Amino acid sequence: MKQLDIGVAGAGTAGLAAALFLSRAGHRVEILERFETPAPVGSGLLMQPTGLTVLNALGLFDTIHAIGSRIDRLHGADASGRTVLDVRYDAAPGGRYGLAVQRAALFNTLLDAAVADGIRIRTGIDLASTGMRGDRAVLSDAEGVVGDYDLVIDASGARSMLAAKAAAAPSIRDLTYGAFWATLDDHGAAYDKSAQSQRYDKAKVMIGVLPTGRIRRGEPERVAFFWSLKVADVEAVKAAGLDRWKAIISNYWRDCVPFLDQIEDWDQLTLARYAHRTALPPFSDRLVFIGDSAHSTSPQLGQGANMALLDAAALSHALARCADIPSALAAYARARRNHVRLFQLLSLAFTPFYQSDSTAIAWVRDRLVSTVAKIPPMPGLLASIVAGTVLDPFEPAGLTECKWQEDLSLLRGMA
Repeated sequence: MKQLDIGVAGAGTAGLAAALFLSRAGHRVEILERFETPAPVGSGLLMQPTGLTVLNALGLFDTIHAIGSRIDRLHGADASGRTVLDVRYDAAPGGRYGLAVQRAALFNTLLDAAVADGIRIRTGIDLASTGMRGDRAVLSDAEGVVGDYDLVIDASGARSMLAAKAAAAPSIRDLTYGAFWATLDDHGAAYDKSAQSQRYDKAKVMIGVLPTGRIRRGEPERVAFFWSLKVADVEAVKAAGLDRWKAIISNYWRDCVPFLDQIEDWDQLTLARYAHRTALPPFSDRLVFIGDSAHSTSPQLGQGANMALLDAAALSHALARCADIPSALAAYARARRNHVRLFQLLSLAFTPFYQSDSTAIAWVRDRLVSTVAKIPPMPGLLASIVAGTVLDPFEPAGLTECKWQEDLSLLRGMA
């Protein structure tokens, strides 16, 4: 395809990755960001083998690996401390693992690469709408036109104004449960540094600890702490007081006290809200959606940032192998359709087991499901679900999965 003028709305994970892929493919790319200074939102996240493979294709694997924290399993226990969830990556062949990172670390890694590549980033532009002028896509803010392009990539997130006004605008279903997140020092706390650890009380309470490594080399390692709750209950929880909230959590999980002691104000906690939405098709004229602008769901399987990176790779691959933009957008939609739909379905299916008012479902999770999960081939299947590889996401996106043992050995040699 000829060189294109491409505007990317949003300097988040999806937008920065797409800009890197497409700029390196020879297109003229600029990013439009609504904040005056681009910055990450959120605490920590778990990079799966899918997202790590995309970063490897961008030449960023060693950078992110040097500051992340390797995760080998997901472990959950009930209020008594009895294990009810134990998913290990090595239960499936291939040597896969997860890498927990601070959102700021992933953001900095992508932003530094974009700056090094000379990609233009325009800030303080709050996009309001898009339209067509001939065969060019026009972006506007409240004051008028801010740019016109051969193609606009909407990577501005689940509350995208561009997606909301598009012909393919999806309906948004806000989910009942959200979560408080905080990034904290470990202060000698007792926790498994190779696991995402969780504690449950039925399905109404979920507390989690995720080692997230460093923001940059040489900085101290930190931990993401989260507590799930109904969004409608947030103000009541705050009104009851911070000490009351800390006491509830420490009663469930005494090992969390060193983390709780660092929280002195509600402002240290970020409330994450979740929604289910799907743009079908994920494009409209010369506007294409990636990341949360295209699809979002509950966070139970930890796939959000990884799906966004796969979208960026798949879109770049489609533009590289198709003769025109309409064909490329259709190819992108086909490449991501089955993988996105499957993981949205799986995330919704898992949600009631961990975030709901149902006592019966939690009983089934703690007794029946936890038993079945130990019987082959379930351990391997669960490992593939968590890794995001139960359906092959790599070939449709033009990617070759990392050779995990070889890449890890190489990194150890470099260290």
